[in-house]
Amino acid sequence: SRFVGRLQEDLDRRYPPLPKTETSVAPFDGRRFGRLLDDLGRRYPRPPKTEPSVAPFDGRRFGNSVNSLARVGGFLWWMLTRKGAEWPNQVANGPFPPPKRAGAEEIAVTFIGHATFLIQLGGVSVLIDPIWSQRASPISFVGPRRVREPGQPLDSLPAVDLLLVSHCHYDHLDLPTLRDAKTRWSPVTVTGLGNGRHLANAGIHDAVELDWWQQTSARGVKVTYVPAQHCSRRTLLDYNRALSGGFVIEANGFKIYFAGDTGYNAHFGQIRSCFPQIDLALLPVGGYEPRWLTSFQHMDPEEAVRSHLDLDAKLSIGMHYATFQLSDEAIDAPTTALAAAQARFGVTQERFRTLQFGETMLLQREHATTDGGLGVENSIQHPAGLFHYEAR
Repeated sequence: SRFVGRLQEDLDRRYPPLPKTETSVAPFDGRRFGRLLDDLGRRYPRPPKTEPSVAPFDGRRFGNSVNSLARVGGFLWWMLTRKGAEWPNQVANGPFPPPKRAGAEEIAVTFIGHATFLIQLGGVSVLIDPIWSQRASPISFVGPRRVREPGQPLDSLPAVDLLLVSHCHYDHLDLPTLRDAKTRWSPVTVTGLGNGRHLANAGIHDAVELDWWQQTSARGVKVTYVPAQHCSRRTLLDYNRALSGGFVIEANGFKIYFAGDTGYNAHFGQIRSCFPQIDLALLPVGGYEPRWLTSFQHMDPEEAVRSHLDLDAKLSIGMHYATFQLSDEAIDAPTTALAAAQARFGVTQERFRTLQFGETMLLQREHATTDGGLGVENSIQHPAGLFHYEAR
């Protein structure tokens, strides 16, 4: 018990509680971020108007309906008994030219691999969840190894203006890549609450940290951090001390939604309510077996198609597959299951597709809008009502 007490004291020093706030939309207790629940309205009744948070707050953490020890036990049991499909050691990518700098009236989307995208819109280059490392792991020689190289070299990209990091898992927040991006371009960086301390380890000390439904604008692009049904962890001791979410990116009259990692839930309908007529949705389709373990945190392809329909997106692109073997399904299972789900729901390839690694898709818009500055904006119309925020 003395050892545990010292360990907790060291933990308190390393990860001090974030400033207490009464305006958080995400479940948060001062240390850990909780889950988005289907029964959010019943389980967490809407608080008084003077305290607009929808989450229970006890001074330390936001509520979480699932025992974390049970999740750890389930993960360990899976690791000991897993019988995943065998993946190839290496898969070659097709030859695609490096993305060129897109014009102000063009939308260019380049799929690098896994959940990494380069998006160019309104003359601004946005890099999302970049990972060029060989392993999604804190250790360079242990952990999930990539079987497909990034679709484009990092040094082939046009200058990055804006860097978005959805959450702190190693396959999304990769410190070596972030250090390289910081050195090359010093982009404005946006992430969820609590992730700034991880980004600081990559030399990024000025990241804008957002709560769910909070917005910021940078270089003509408006970014809103939106809910995801997921968790955060980089060690055994920091479960849900940082927030997980997705992004809605708006510029040039165009709306792009990046889901990050997420299970299927009612938040897709909430996002549609806030952002009708989404032009492009980037949705995860892999990392979903076994379902008894992963269903909360990762959608399967059928759920991805359902989320596409919930969002009423004009076009969706699948991601988070065929790069790192993080789960038990075969490397080609997500694309095969996605095609079957599209046929089942009547969703054509023109509405939901995947890109080849390194491929760039070009779209165009006839009108443009501008937005400027940098900072956290004060409010957004949210399905549960109008919530007001103060810049952090």
